[in-house]
Amino acid sequence: MEIRFDGRTAIVTGAGSGIGAAIARELAASGATVVVADLDAGHARAVAEEIGGTAFAQACDMADPAAVERMVAIAVERTGGLHLLVNNAGIGGPLEPVGAYPLDGWKRVIDVNLNGVFYGHRYAIPAMEKSGGGAIVNISSILGSVGFAHSAAYTAAKHGVVGLTKVAAMEYSARGIRVNAIGPAFIDTPLLDNLPAGAKESLVAAHPIGRLGRPEEVAALTLFLLSDRASFITGSYHLADGAYTAQ
Repeated sequence: MEIRFDGRTAIVTGAGSGIGAAIARELAASGATVVVADLDAGHARAVAEEIGGTAFAQACDMADPAAVERMVAIAVERTGGLHLLVNNAGIGGPLEPVGAYPLDGWKRVIDVNLNGVFYGHRYAIPAMEKSGGGAIVNISSILGSVGFAHSAAYTAAKHGVVGLTKVAAMEYSARGIRVNAIGPAFIDTPLLDNLPAGAKESLVAAHPIGRLGRPEEVAALTLFLLSDRASFITGSYHLADGAYTAQ
């Protein structure tokens, strides 16, 4: 089943590493012009240069609505339109119980992981309408449907992303824009690099499949949901979790 995005422009946020970089690579390999967006401009440039072709980097703090608006405007100005958006940027945040959760940590996680996804919709949807329609995939998490102790902000934000996905799909599907969410389990990305000793092994053991996920596996599902092959799929939340939530 070949999936092509020739003539379409895609923005992928948090594309400087991990899942976002894998999605950006696969989109470009399938013919899309890709805006590699990331808070870290150097990481974004490195991925865009690796991809080559028409891909280009754009520094963007997803917690800043003006920066998100500017990112979308630059994408349209440079390519003539916007057709695809992957809201992938996210941070882990502090690991503390709710009663002791740092207020600044809560605000930063919500600003990036939830508000940033909203800003992506807010500015990309009008551009997509002008381009004749499009598709959005929001990278939520398994924590969009289950809880995880000491991760209140991240879990709350990811639940919120699933709700936002459903509302946006209801509002815009009849106008040619589909919106879906993906719930990865723990994926082997730089987000897990700072775990305490032994914690990564514990995470592996929590997945019945016996391993962590790979960024390329999430990318494959993302590309399908963005593609015309998924034309009747909107407003849904798709787990990619190695049976983590089946337990």
